[in-house]
Amino acid sequence: MAAARIQTCHVACSANRTPNVVSWSRGGTIAFGTCNSVALYDPQERRVVCTLNGHTLRVNAVRWVHRDDCAPESHLISGGSDCRLIVWAAQNGKFVQWMECKGHTGPVCAVDARYTDMDAHILVASAASDSTVRLWLCDAKQAECLHTLSFGSGFMMDVSLALLPGTKVPVLACGGDDSQVHLYVQSREQLQRVMTLQGHEDWVRGVAWASVGGDLLLASCSQDCLIRVWRLCAKSGKGARNAGEEEDGGGGVIKMKEDIFQVQEEERDVSSVFAVSLETILAGHENRVYGVHWQPPSYTGGRLQQPLRLLSASMDKTMILWAPEEGSGVWVEQVRVGEVGGNTLGFYGCQMSPDGAQILAHAFHGALHLWCKDQQEDGEWRPGVVISGHFNAVQDLSWDPEGEFILSVGSDQTTRLFTPWRRDSKQATWHEISRPQIHGYDMQCLAMVGRFRFVSGADEKVLRVFQAPRNFVENFANISGRSKEQLLASSDCAGLPEGASTPALGLSNKAVFQGDLSSGAGGDQQHFKSVSEQYQESYFQPIDMTEPPPEDHLLQNTLWPEVQKLYGHGFEMFCLASDSARTVVASACKASKAEHASVLLWSATTWRRLQALACHALTVTQMSFSPDSLLLLAVSRDRTWSLWRRRDLASDFLLQAQTHAHTAVHTRIIWSCDWTHDSRYFATSSRDKKVIVWGPCTLEHIKPCSSILDVGHSATAVAFCPQTCSYNMYVAAVGLDCGKIVLYGWSPDPPQDWITLGQTDASQSHSLAVKRLRWRPAVQKEQEGEEEEEEESGSRVQLASGGMDHALKIFHIHLKSL
Repeated sequence: MAAARIQTCHVACSANRTPNVVSWSRGGTIAFGTCNSVALYDPQERRVVCTLNGHTLRVNAVRWVHRDDCAPESHLISGGSDCRLIVWAAQNGKFVQWMECKGHTGPVCAVDARYTDMDAHILVASAASDSTVRLWLCDAKQAECLHTLSFGSGFMMDVSLALLPGTKVPVLACGGDDSQVHLYVQSREQLQRVMTLQGHEDWVRGVAWASVGGDLLLASCSQDCLIRVWRLCAKSGKGARNAGEEEDGGGGVIKMKEDIFQVQEEERDVSSVFAVSLETILAGHENRVYGVHWQPPSYTGGRLQQPLRLLSASMDKTMILWAPEEGSGVWVEQVRVGEVGGNTLGFYGCQMSPDGAQILAHAFHGALHLWCKDQQEDGEWRPGVVISGHFNAVQDLSWDPEGEFILSVGSDQTTRLFTPWRRDSKQATWHEISRPQIHGYDMQCLAMVGRFRFVSGADEKVLRVFQAPRNFVENFANISGRSKEQLLASSDCAGLPEGASTPALGLSNKAVFQGDLSSGAGGDQQHFKSVSEQYQESYFQPIDMTEPPPEDHLLQNTLWPEVQKLYGHGFEMFCLASDSARTVVASACKASKAEHASVLLWSATTWRRLQALACHALTVTQMSFSPDSLLLLAVSRDRTWSLWRRRDLASDFLLQAQTHAHTAVHTRIIWSCDWTHDSRYFATSSRDKKVIVWGPCTLEHIKPCSSILDVGHSATAVAFCPQTCSYNMYVAAVGLDCGKIVLYGWSPDPPQDWITLGQTDASQSHSLAVKRLRWRPAVQKEQEGEEEEEEESGSRVQLASGGMDHALKIFHIHLKSL
């Protein structure tokens, strides 16, 4: 079978800021909502295996439909701000959209589901901000809304489904903003309230059922920092306790008050009585508790066993694993994991692996936090390697000159660095190993100006230059498999500080040198020059990493020091570019007048302003230096482009060509531009759905040399491959505002103008507009036996894309199959 033309190599993304957006399957796959998509993450392979695109707005709730026999799931439910529920089904090894539930008039915030008698029917409960809870019955033909519960002006935050003990009657628990837990049972396809559980003093954020020894245990968590566990048991009927079990042994035993309700089971025409009592109250968190999750049941010795272990997650940045003591049966805290310090908020939800050996939380900033049980030391848990990514739109990307790592900036105010993690006998996987910049403004653009140096721009008037610290270079060598001595001996690594830290209320990363680290070892005799020295807040500590770091290390110990600020623009930064020689940086800011639309050129060695290139009337949206560094191309919101040529042996540029309002081919804003690898032609892409190739740039008069390519959607990004494919055609990747990436072949010979070579499928595409496309530099590696040697040869190249859907994706492109 021939290899696919486009293969997904890596997806970097994060979980949405909602409590019910992560679910761990019995088969081991973690599903979580990321922007408008559902990502399926394999914690063993440490990569996203698939993204499910179907929602048009943010995904707020995700839940696997668990089987009673604990087999791997074949259905997944997701609910979003588009007021829809989507049921995904596994077909031929892939998940496809199976059924859609429409009826809510507000964003869906919680969902739960279970199979009925036959696996072909799924009973789904959903809560939404339209103050309703709906019960659905889904099969292969339709999704029917059986009943709608209205709560007036109240909201239900979470729902959970189970079967009453000894019956096949569904029971639904709803926790909401009235500080109560409401219990409903299904009767004649309608939901009837049978009981209201009181006790919480603030909003109930999560509810979860577990079947234990013929009874049901219901855990509810609240913003009052407490967790309550309720026991539901049968008093009469098939699942009732024996008389001997009801006796308290003759005295002295204090029993909790029981509330009784009766249910008529239609199939057998019998009536059963059930009792609900408070089992325990768990107090240990110091802030709002947002999620509870029971350890999944498993088959042991042919019998289904439900471990009595409950996991909770709170805004106090901790997860606690609760369990009853063997002797007394009193519920106690067994394990507490989490973060200490930092400026982040706490956890939104938690999940436990099928075997109970791993626990997972997702935080306010979208990060996943994984802890694994240490097999050598009993009771010890250690942080695990897990996926990470931006939690807002990815605005710009840049590969390092050697193509060994990629930097990205996003509207989440961070700059992130991703590189392959190479391990013995295992396939390399991409991970975030550094967060060089954590800013106070939304990031907009960046440009590499050396192996370990870059310039970034945000929604501010200042450009900032960053240099990698020594600790990063050492850890990068450990993780990527490079020679530490060779990297430190390079000219880019001379005189590096150890790391960087950010002062309180500051935006600039300050360098930390070896002397700063040793100065803290003075003991009690140490004298401090100021109070700030004595009581340091978040301070860098060098770490020796052999694997990608967890989130808390990324936040504090992987910053890069800021070495320069560049002033000159009058408004917020919008785009950056650097030449291949890494000697000149071009920058542009937002502009509504020609006086602010100039492109400023900076020296990458002295950081002095070299020149201001005035040509455009509105914002310059993107710039690109030709690969030979002789030409600079700029495209603008004024629908025109300008081409500047460097004078011989000089750093100043002269205007060579431009389009005007009456000569412009594009009729809307030009979003993107890029050069062919030989510097002869360049392409422009626009909101008018057109992509045009211009050139040859060796001539004085530059004109369109391709037919106008209509891509059907707004063309938000374009990038030429650094290599040609068959018949010496140039390969251009075009990113669209619908999220799709299309590969086109173009040849200057008229018989072969534009040819469609391939495109991303529904699961590979972004769910929102593509913001940036960057091909990995085609650099020959000196090391032998590398796992990625193939893509650096001529047969396979890599393309990185960043989108408004918060995702950074890296694709393998097989040129020989195009």
